[in-house]
Amino acid sequence: MRRSLLCAAAGAAALVLASGAEAHEFRIGFVNTLSAGGAVIGSHQVNGWKLGFEHEGWTKDGDRVAGVPVVIFYADDQTRPDIAVKEVDKLLNQHKVRLVAGFVPSHTLLASLKPILEKGVPLLTTNAGPSQIAGEGCHPLITSTSFQNDNNPESLGKLISEDKIESIYMLAPNYQGGKDMITGVTRTLNGPRVVGQNLFKVNETDFQSDISKIRAERPKALFVFAPGAMGISFLKQWAAAGIKDIKVYTIFMVDWTTLPAIGDAALGTFHTMHWSPDLDNPANRKFVKDYLAKLGHMPSHWSAQAYDGARLLAAALRATGGKYEDGMGLARALRKTPYESTRGPYTYNVNGMPIQNFYKREVIKDADGKLAIANRGIVLANHRDAYWERCPANKRL
Repeated sequence: MRRSLLCAAAGAAALVLASGAEAHEFRIGFVNTLSAGGAVIGSHQVNGWKLGFEHEGWTKDGDRVAGVPVVIFYADDQTRPDIAVKEVDKLLNQHKVRLVAGFVPSHTLLASLKPILEKGVPLLTTNAGPSQIAGEGCHPLITSTSFQNDNNPESLGKLISEDKIESIYMLAPNYQGGKDMITGVTRTLNGPRVVGQNLFKVNETDFQSDISKIRAERPKALFVFAPGAMGISFLKQWAAAGIKDIKVYTIFMVDWTTLPAIGDAALGTFHTMHWSPDLDNPANRKFVKDYLAKLGHMPSHWSAQAYDGARLLAAALRATGGKYEDGMGLARALRKTPYESTRGPYTYNVNGMPIQNFYKREVIKDADGKLAIANRGIVLANHRDAYWERCPANKRL
């Protein structure tokens, strides 16, 4: 009996100590895609996120940022909404996180949104930017270090129009992010005639039927959004089909996560992006240099966005004096605190979406004959998303 009582007392004391430690830790949940077709994107996000914290002096759980011990829990959504919901529930109710960050695909973010906001926990998205959270479903707890989904395709639509393209075919996966990409491109198209459109299944690998349909329509250009492994498969199959007379414009397909695998099949494709490794500002130069030195490959916008997320979060913690218990106060600091971003200075709209520049980029071979992504200048400057005016007044920040 005495042994049982002693064990019970020790167990209770351990729980008290654990609760005490937990109460003094800033616990963060980072949700990402670490398996399935989006794993390469997720790995770049994690790389950038960790490097951002390293640049803030944090390398392991318990290290301090702005004087506060920080502990990070990682979760893999596997690109599946049901898995994402389970992982977020674990983060919120088992690990007691005080901020949730990450999310690659929009459909996993949308599925996870309600429990996060109901807990009063800030959400810092480092990629997904569905139209719902920019417009009617905006919330003062949500901040993005990436983009609203339509933004890059809006700038691409403007670029295609300026290139005097006569006709175009649209191709994207059948989920919210894919639909947003097509909406964004068509919103700014002025002149080109859309001759066809198809939404293929998520994680598709065989595009032969799509390529046949495109060839039959004979458009002057193709817009295609197929992130991760989907994009690698598509461009390789497109090159193998030998189609030379259709100009290819892509979104979130050709970057430094995919270019080594795509190879010469990416040559001559165009896209628009809010970040480029050659942006000339101190934060970006340090980020690219240290990323290359640490990981041995070029960073992508996926890694830059997550890096910015960590740097912004650290700046917000300093602005609040290390106080993270007030979720709304921390969310306000995330939107209002300047920090050293890889894209240079930018501001936030009332819906938590960045107001930022978008650039034209082309895949070329450099002077050494190596594949490169060349920045061709600004397409849209200080661009706002198309949904912010739909954000209700009582949800603006």
